[in-house]
Amino acid sequence: MRLLLAEDEKDLSKALCAVLKHNNYSVDAVYNGNDALDYGLCENYDGIILDLMMPGKNGLEVLEQLREKGISTPVLILTAKAEVEDRIVGLDKGADDYLTKPFAMGELLARIRAMTRRKSEFSPNLLQLGNLSLNRETFELSTEHGSFRLGNKEFQMIEMLMNNPNRLISTEQFMERIWGYDTEAEINVVWVYISYLRKKLSSLNANLEIKATRGVGYTLEEKQC
Repeated sequence: MRLLLAEDEKDLSKALCAVLKHNNYSVDAVYNGNDALDYGLCENYDGIILDLMMPGKNGLEVLEQLREKGISTPVLILTAKAEVEDRIVGLDKGADDYLTKPFAMGELLARIRAMTRRKSEFSPNLLQLGNLSLNRETFELSTEHGSFRLGNKEFQMIEMLMNNPNRLISTEQFMERIWGYDTEAEINVVWVYISYLRKKLSSLNANLEIKATRGVGYTLEEKQC
């Protein structure tokens, strides 16, 4: 899943990014409200985390303008303010949840899971296709023949493929969704991770395979006998 984090305290932002990436989220970090609005308008996020007090536009202004533009991405507001009135204003402007600083990282992760589940009304922890299962909590890819615990990028790529069976996903879509707009990674990194996943699918005797359309992208399809 891809998150936008808007937090102007750079040390806190770095710490949050490290925790989120360790938990298999891709994160774009921005440090002011103007950038938060620009990034948020692209609609390429599963969730947005907005600090309330930021230079440029504050979190509530960003939230209000996103909702005015029809952006329905779930939003979690981070704030040092604990007053009930502030939380009411944020929720009325379209926030999905509110978390007061300081907070435990475990609670932040739980709230992110909750709000991203609500986005699709319910997103099951176990994603299944053919004889292949992907556990979104443990990051395990498995069949009746065994299992692998996937790393961050592998997990997100197979999740995209399993959520879109038989649908072509372009190399650029993988890059934007998983590595981010500002990545310095070369585009052939996608092929490298596809290769890793193909080897795992083969080892698991999966009845699915990743097919390539040269120069375009990849699809996850049922194996043909």
